[in-house]
Formats: sequence, C-alpha cells, structure tokens
Amino acid sequence: MKEPAGEVLDQLLRERHSCRAFLPKPVPREIQETILATAQRSASWCNSQAWQVVVASGAAVERFRAAMVEAASSGRRDSDFPFPAEYTGRYLERRRECGFQLYNAVGVERGDKAGYEQQTLENFRLFGAPHVAVLSSDPGLGVYGAVDVGAYVQAVLLAMQAHGIAAIPQAALASQSTLAKSLLGIAPERLMVCGISFGYEDTAHPANSYRTRRAKLADAVSWVDH
Repeated sequence: MKEPAGEVLDQLLRERHSCRAFLPKPVPREIQETILATAQRSASWCNSQAWQVVVASGAAVERFRAAMVEAASSGRRDSDFPFPAEYTGRYLERRRECGFQLYNAVGVERGDKAGYEQQTLENFRLFGAPHVAVLSSDPGLGVYGAVDVGAYVQAVLLAMQAHGIAAIPQAALASQSTLAKSLLGIAPERLMVCGISFGYEDTAHPANSYRTRRAKLADAVSWVDH
C-alpha cells in the first residue's frame, strides 16, 4: 500500500502535462514565490545549486515575446548547449507521435509546412503565457550544472501542478540564448538551459486536449542483482 505522500506524488505526475495554451490571467507573485521556494529544496551536485532564475511578467514578458518571435522568424539560432544531432529509433518514434498529436489537435494537416512553422512560433510566443522563467547555469560547473538545473525544473513543474498552475518547459527558447539573456539582464557568460512558460491553462483550447504516452517501466529500467 502506498503512503499518502506517494499517492499525491503519483497524482501530480499523472495530471501534469505541457500546457500549450494559456489564459491571460497572471499568477499572483506570492504563489510564484511559494513555488520557487519549494523548488529550492532540489538536489544538486555538492549542493552547488547551479540554477539562477529570472521571471518575466507584465511589460517585460511582452517585450520578450515580441523579440523572440522576431528572432525565431528570421531563422537565426544561437544556443549555449548543442541541440540533439538527430533523433533515431524509439526517440524518433516518440518525437513524431508527440508532434502529430499536437498538429492533429490544432488542425494542422500532415505536410503543411506553413502550418508547422506557425505552430513552432507558438513556442516563442510562449503559447500566450503571462509569465516566463529563464533558467541558467554557471559555465564552470559544466554538464553537471545543467543536470542540476534539470532536476530543479522538475521540482518547479511539480510544485506548479500542486498549486494549480499550468506550465511548459521549453528548450526552444534556448535556441535564442544570447537574445534571451540580453532581454532579461542575465550575465552573458551564464549558460541558458531552458525556459518555463507558465500561467493558468486554457482548458478549452484544442492544443491542451491530448496527453502524451510514457514508455513501460521495462523499456527504461534494468535490474542487476548478482
């Protein structure tokens, strides 16, 4: 029998999903602070706590949104970490399934390149979210600093779900890292890992009507006993 805390964690993970359409309603600052204070308990290498977070709201998020859309539309790309060289095998299958679920939900037909491009730009419009958090790591901590930020992201997402806040972690925003850091006053030497757009979910929007699958435990875990 699961302990109550285990049941709560299972529920949060089951119910959490990447929100791709938000209401314009802002999240009160006190709720944001509560969520981020919870996430500060995340584990990190040698307790280095590599993450630094800048949250944009109001006029700042609108400037960020407009500039990021313009940059992405131009085709420029500039990231602090290399993006995947390619997706193959099961990883390609999962990526395609996720993409086609989204396109089917919003009415973009297969082969509609213009539709794909417009939906891709929604990443840089932050899917209409009233807030975006940009997360960066210290360059001296290398890949493990980025791993620590990843652990922090998961804690933030679960804390947001617990408080009724919808969110989507976005590597896409890191494809414009120099611009994003400049817009938000982040030191240029820091390494941008990702962004998290967040707010209240637009539950009526078709982009939020589907859920992605997860692999079976046996596909991810092996046991070595002797």
